[in-house]
Amino acid sequence: MKLYNKVDKQYSQIFELFTEESWKNNSKKYNKNTAHFFSGKKNEVFVQTNEESIIYFIGLGKENSENFEFQQVGMKFSQSHKKNIQSVKTLLSADFILEKQFEEFFKGLYLGTYHYPFEENHPFWKDAFELHFSNISQKKLDKISERTSAICEGQFACQEWLNKPANFKKPDMLSDFLKNTAKKYNLKYTCFNKKKCESLGLGAFLAVNQGSAYDAAFTILEYKSSEKNAKTFGLVGKCVLFDTGGISIKPSDNMHYMKSDMGGATAVIGALIYASKMQLPINITAILPITDNAVSENAYLPSDVITAYNGKTIEVLNTDAEGRMTLADGLSYLTKNYKTDVLIDLATLTGSSVRMFGDTCGAMFSNNEELKNTLIKSGNKTNQRVWNLPLWDIWMEDFKSDVADFKNISMKPIGDCIIAAKFLEQFIENHPNWAHLDIAGVAFGNVGYAKEKAATGYGVQLLADLIENYH
Repeated sequence: MKLYNKVDKQYSQIFELFTEESWKNNSKKYNKNTAHFFSGKKNEVFVQTNEESIIYFIGLGKENSENFEFQQVGMKFSQSHKKNIQSVKTLLSADFILEKQFEEFFKGLYLGTYHYPFEENHPFWKDAFELHFSNISQKKLDKISERTSAICEGQFACQEWLNKPANFKKPDMLSDFLKNTAKKYNLKYTCFNKKKCESLGLGAFLAVNQGSAYDAAFTILEYKSSEKNAKTFGLVGKCVLFDTGGISIKPSDNMHYMKSDMGGATAVIGALIYASKMQLPINITAILPITDNAVSENAYLPSDVITAYNGKTIEVLNTDAEGRMTLADGLSYLTKNYKTDVLIDLATLTGSSVRMFGDTCGAMFSNNEELKNTLIKSGNKTNQRVWNLPLWDIWMEDFKSDVADFKNISMKPIGDCIIAAKFLEQFIENHPNWAHLDIAGVAFGNVGYAKEKAATGYGVQLLADLIENYH
């Protein structure tokens, strides 16, 4: 990932960037063919060749485009033209572009190199590829390169684990990866097996795990900076490696997509990698309750009453509402055993959020106005958007139980994402600065690098921006 601000006399490959407005002002400098076939519209690409060089004219769209749109253009270009781009010293020409816009475009170029399984065989990853841009100092270009490398490592890890087939991400496989990740990035790694979970009283998590052929792996990862009085972020990521629905089994159509039910955990893993590589002056305590939700003679049953870690009891009406069970213990364990300034859980949790928002944004619930506004700001900035939904107490009535403290679902066919959030609120132990993100519609979907639905990387840039800029 080589970035230089020096400009030599000649390059065999050139990336020329234009907005629609800047093209109108500069088109007369180019030949008639270019002026006829290129207009600067977003994602438009025209290739001009001669004996000395290949020039890619790349359209950025409107002059007032959001910064994240520059990343989108870079990704699209990287994905679409990888077979034609050469691994050579390359000039990027765009006199009008601002530093942050350039950073987003550059980030997009490298994020667009992802495919599954990821290998560094894209032209941009070859040693011979250099990108030269004179408008920004070398010191700033080095920082941009550092941040891009960190976000790529984090987001690629997120996408890679979400995309793996079910038989390639058993609990022991993920645990081995997390152990190695902890060593590589200087994280503290702790993992509780089933026996330890039983002794601790992690009953809601164990209820989901009891139908599995694999041991429980309630995992804690900690990143600590050297900064005194650094803020601590508590992150809990839903980590159901494959979700059959359990006894309340899902329909067979599209069940293969249930390998994606660990999208909350992979976002957390990506954010941890980014924080460590950037040595951010914050602390992170992350909990990943790792299991699958399987059908077996040992699986938990509808009508079971389960005692969670914090002593509250849950009547199971639907075993496919397993994510909120594992998160309940993850949240209460984190709040009871660690001091955190901010508490966030992320989960591919409900079809309700998908029906509400599709793939446009995640559903957000929070008990803190400042955190709510900061998440919205980070979401808008990164295009990993969130939209706030209510946590009114009136919803409590819908999951009260006759035989336990709570039911794990409402019997009403409405508002399940709100019910789930309100349910989880009962396990945060009155933490004053909590947010729940239901990312079921945005973590896995249509992408440019795959024919079928695949991992989007949602959540990594959102969390990275939040933890890097939170005050």
